[in-house]
Amino acid sequence: MAGEQDVQISHFLDEHGVGSFQIKLIIWSVFIAFIDGYDIGAIAFAVPSLIREWHVAPKELGLVLSASNFGVLFGSQIFGWIGDRYGRKTALISANILFGIFTFIAAYSTNLTEMSILRFIAGLGIGGVIPNVVAINAESAPRNSRATLAIIATGMVPLGGALAGFAAAAFVPTHGWQILFYIGGIAPIVFALLAIYGLPESIKFMTLHQRHRDSIVALLKEIRPDFTPPPNARFVIEDEKQSPSNPIYLFGEGLAAITPLTWLIFACNLMGYFFLISWTPTLLGAAHVPPQTAALAGAGLQVGGTVGSLLLCWWLQRARFLAVAIMFLVAVPIVASIGHAGLSSTPALLAITFLAGFIVLGIQSGINVVGAMIYPTSLRANGSGWQLGIGRLGAIAGPMVGALLVGLPVPELYMWSAIPFAVGAVVTFIVYTLVKARLQARPELAQAQ
Repeated sequence: MAGEQDVQISHFLDEHGVGSFQIKLIIWSVFIAFIDGYDIGAIAFAVPSLIREWHVAPKELGLVLSASNFGVLFGSQIFGWIGDRYGRKTALISANILFGIFTFIAAYSTNLTEMSILRFIAGLGIGGVIPNVVAINAESAPRNSRATLAIIATGMVPLGGALAGFAAAAFVPTHGWQILFYIGGIAPIVFALLAIYGLPESIKFMTLHQRHRDSIVALLKEIRPDFTPPPNARFVIEDEKQSPSNPIYLFGEGLAAITPLTWLIFACNLMGYFFLISWTPTLLGAAHVPPQTAALAGAGLQVGGTVGSLLLCWWLQRARFLAVAIMFLVAVPIVASIGHAGLSSTPALLAITFLAGFIVLGIQSGINVVGAMIYPTSLRANGSGWQLGIGRLGAIAGPMVGALLVGLPVPELYMWSAIPFAVGAVVTFIVYTLVKARLQARPELAQAQ
């Protein structure tokens, strides 16, 4: 301990390891991630029905597929700031209420304009989820599990997207596309109401705000029931150098080049990712793949993403940006081959889409966490929010570029869609070398990573 009256929070968490408190938090995070992933993916599975019912051409769908990403562009930064200023719990509850309400209303859309506006507003709330889920888990875990627990939590997002695919295959033929938005609207509102009473706050966030003293003591006693703080104890995060919660500080402490390059990493992966989840069901339908098979292929992308995140989290915990760079490189041939597989056989299609999800969404879960870990607690949700927000420019571009190229043969189109992953591999390796040099020059920062 630094002094008799100091309670060192990071040391406390390291000393007691992963226990029931972290498990409870992971369970809450899994539900959050399921809901977030479902609402991100629902529109892609509704699109084939919208084309038929609203008599629109596929090339007109670029805006509606990208609308929620325009919302995330701003929402991730807004709710990242809310998370750093008012708490991760407050940000998560308010974000879920926002996107739940407007997702439910989207079921009553009658044209692309209405749907696009409602998806934009819902996207504001969707953008607030990942930065705060990453922060609340990383800040409540011992050092050797910080990245792992956060990756497990965010790795559930693709599985939520898969649930949208399974719901589309099971319910849309009999209940219409609206059922996807009824489910996606009610679930986050129910979660938000339950979370008011059951979701814990980040212990490190509360440590930065001493007004939460009683809650800090209660959480520490939950982790270690016999804990009694010294009289007038001062709670500290001893292994982090904090900065004001202001975006300008995202460029300090050797991060001037690293921060914008992480934005580019996010943009590359999200461009490819959202092309895949937005256009795969529609493109495979154009290639005369049966609608239910196309829906299952889209769901396979998401299931593969969850499996990839869970199986690769140990490697990402250890290798961080180097692991991500290698995964980007592996993604190039896998994504490029989806179109050929779709024209060959159903088993080949389902296998390759699963592999694509395994690697591409595994990358996304990885960078969501390893990107946020370069910042201290006071900036973590803000830094993660800016990464996801600026990165959403790639997510916006992916579906819209797909709309421009939709006339190309399906195998050729998927070959073009692999380019962002090749660029991502190069940029991530540059970030890896810069982060390594930064920690060598500032060894005191390494303990907080």
